[in-house]
Amino acid sequence: MIWLRRLIVFAILCVVIYVGAVWVIDRTLPLSNTCANHFDTIIVLGYPALKDGTPRPEMRERVLEGVREYKAGVAPRIIMTGGAAHNDFVEADVMAAMARAQGVPADVIFEDRQAKDTIQNAYYSVQIMEAHGWHSAEVVSSDSHLRRASLIFVHFPIAWRMHAAPWPQEYGIFNKASHEWYEAVDTARLRLTSFPESRFLPAR
Repeated sequence: MIWLRRLIVFAILCVVIYVGAVWVIDRTLPLSNTCANHFDTIIVLGYPALKDGTPRPEMRERVLEGVREYKAGVAPRIIMTGGAAHNDFVEADVMAAMARAQGVPADVIFEDRQAKDTIQNAYYSVQIMEAHGWHSAEVVSSDSHLRRASLIFVHFPIAWRMHAAPWPQEYGIFNKASHEWYEAVDTARLRLTSFPESRFLPAR
């Protein structure tokens, strides 16, 4: 049975090395390309609404954090980005309505209603920025999503900083861990292999 114990030890070591490598590749990504503390706009990355059109917990926390940053004076306007990617409800519409309900004036909220994924979130948000002559953005998303988002925003000619929304109170340890692991694996894979060619993602 010595061979079986050795096999188990070897398997455990492989798992530890794999988890460690994924974590290092994910966690060593920079979350900013600027030292600025004030920006031309805040970009809140979309998340699917529920089937009845109400915000899911992660969408809610992203919007609330974007509103807090706006009220703290981080930027004078907010871009809500996200189309109807997973159901009939346009994410940007749901998020903008929520921000207005939190007291953000309608005239400082801009919407990208087309994006179907994070790459398109960045692409269409930067288009809005370029159309208005804005050059910098704080990007608000879920903590687990920030590193993958940073891999995308580094392709665009703006100054940016990632900013984490709090975890929803409804999420337990398992839910948080599963989100973190899924995103870490995906980010590590993309960092090692790069993104597929896309018209929405400029070459670096």
